[in-house]
Amino acid sequence: MQAATRSRLTLTCILVTILLDMVGVGIIVPVLPELLEDLTGGSVANAAVIGGYLVFAYAFMQFVFSPVLGNLSDRFGRRPVLLLSLLGLTFDYLMMSIAPVVWYLFIGRIIAGIAGAAVSTATAYMADITPPHKRTHRFGLIGAAFGLGFIIGPVIGGELGEFGPRVPFFAAAALAFSNFLFGLLVLPESLPKHSRRKFDIRRANPFGAIVALRQYPLVIWLLAVLFAFSLAAQALPTVFSYFTVEVFRFTSSNIGRALGAFGIGFAISQAVLVGPMVKRLGEPPVAMLGLLAAIIAFIGVAFTDQVVYLYTFIMVGAISGLAPPAINGILSRQVPDNAQGELQGAVNAANSLATIIGPLAATQIFSHFTSDRTAADYFPGAPFVAAAIALLIALAIFAVAAWRFELGRRPSIANKPQVPDMAPPGQIRVPPIDEDADDDSTPDSSGR
Repeated sequence: MQAATRSRLTLTCILVTILLDMVGVGIIVPVLPELLEDLTGGSVANAAVIGGYLVFAYAFMQFVFSPVLGNLSDRFGRRPVLLLSLLGLTFDYLMMSIAPVVWYLFIGRIIAGIAGAAVSTATAYMADITPPHKRTHRFGLIGAAFGLGFIIGPVIGGELGEFGPRVPFFAAAALAFSNFLFGLLVLPESLPKHSRRKFDIRRANPFGAIVALRQYPLVIWLLAVLFAFSLAAQALPTVFSYFTVEVFRFTSSNIGRALGAFGIGFAISQAVLVGPMVKRLGEPPVAMLGLLAAIIAFIGVAFTDQVVYLYTFIMVGAISGLAPPAINGILSRQVPDNAQGELQGAVNAANSLATIIGPLAATQIFSHFTSDRTAADYFPGAPFVAAAIALLIALAIFAVAAWRFELGRRPSIANKPQVPDMAPPGQIRVPPIDEDADDDSTPDSSGR
């Protein structure tokens, strides 16, 4: 098998892993309210409250354990951590599928939060096997696979839910276990033994990881940007449905179409647009464009009262998908290869912390400004204005960092991509993904 073919196979494998993982997550979304109603015997409102606590439990465990698993992957390699994570998710879905009481669901979500290293470990894997100057494009593909999985998952889950609220959970467990077998048989290890480092428990926590990464000052600045971006982004899934019902009288079908349109646009931005734009403009301008698009979109949605303009600003918001892979691309080149797992663990922890804070803040703001339609401060779009303010702060931090650290000319300290030193039984070793060396493997004019 030629090197280029093997390289594409490796890339396909890791993207399929992420896609299947997110399909499994999305499958359970449509039926979770019905399952909660069955287990509690309560109303939809009560189910929503419990569902919020389930999200909190999952996000909190992600926040605590992401750095642990990231550091473990730097010590023992990406492959075993990724495989154990997928086994943990399999157990989680099975436990939730047979849950006789609500507490089974909480235990399952706690396990899922602990085992939720699939995305961060896969991102570190991608960093291992991709040349530093091409990581933004590869991270964009990861984001697209992530988004596509979450679009496909709820559709499948909704159809399977017609056979009962527990059926999608069995399907999610089957997908997670299939994903485990897929990785076991196909994916080689990406971090050579000579590039690994000792596990230090003092670094394996959210705050310890930040302290450890403090030796790379730019990393702290960019983590702050990603946190603010993720915090603002929580407004969309948290209050968009309530907002559109309040302002436009949307049905569930209308809401689904609107969110589906955003998801597709977001995925296209990450999979198709970010690579060529970074090659032409460089990462800092592309990241700033994504942040600016998000600000315009949130402000526009907050103040519009016409459906056509709502969809217009949703499409503008989809351009914000340019920001995360561009910022992650810059981040990945600021640390050596044996710290990529720690870095992605810190990134995941920042996103998890935003997931803990953001939904609570967005719902509280929405409730305050919509509780009385006759009040002078009645304003359903208030959560989106708050999100825009958070993004303005993110843009300001990024602009200062770009100026202070001269991002356009900053050299990479990441090593060249590694050749995996271990392959699964019966499999070939897979070389780094750099098959298109003849056209775009050379750093661009900005020095990447």
